[in-house]
Amino acid sequence: MTYTSLQVTHEAGVAELTLVSKRGALGPVFWQELPAALSEIKEARAVLLRSGEDFSVGLDLVQTAPLLSASRERPEGFFELLSPMQEAIEALANVPVPVVTAVNGWCIGAGLELILACDVRVCSHEARFSLPEVKLGIVSDLGGLGRLPHLVGEGWARRLALTGEAIGARRAERIGLVSEVLESPDATTQHARALTHTLSELPATTLRGIKRAMNARLEAGIQVHYRETASWNALFLDASRVALSLKKS
Repeated sequence: MTYTSLQVTHEAGVAELTLVSKRGALGPVFWQELPAALSEIKEARAVLLRSGEDFSVGLDLVQTAPLLSASRERPEGFFELLSPMQEAIEALANVPVPVVTAVNGWCIGAGLELILACDVRVCSHEARFSLPEVKLGIVSDLGGLGRLPHLVGEGWARRLALTGEAIGARRAERIGLVSEVLESPDATTQHARALTHTLSELPATTLRGIKRAMNARLEAGIQVHYRETASWNALFLDASRVALSLKKS
């Protein structure tokens, strides 16, 4: 299939998914195309997720803010808007084979929640990470508040979520958000590719079992997170504030 938000390639048992939108902005089409692309790569033994100069600046608010405003016209509207996004993140988390992601530049908001659903994260030294939703009056609702504490601990997860501050690559490595920091974007991509190929050569059934067991450990908590954050934002999120923040940015 041909996608507008993703490029999908296959080579020697490895599938590579590349975000192709400007600065990795995640618009409505992406949330439709990601599950479709993942279903297309069923024969892959490992997956690499990558992007360009910036991994992702999060939701494409230019496209999403009008949909958010329109969703307020009906009680169920917000859930109908959010559900495909949460389902796409879960489709990534539940890919039965290892998923490695290579991060360059900014990785924020929904982009950060996207990489949290991957198994291994590596980045270049100039990578920057944040959950800035608090500054927009949004409670992060794509799995970040559920998965982040398991990676960086409760203290750092709360600090990042409550402040919206950005952290650099070395701090991200120290707290466990990424496993390695490489010296350049090219080195990061090449290292991630090498790691993905190494994983593709390990016993596939065993890798699937490891992922299934580790995902099961988080599953109930993630589902509670999705329901809680969706319900909160459906009640309290101020679409006009999001639009105003977009104008200021």
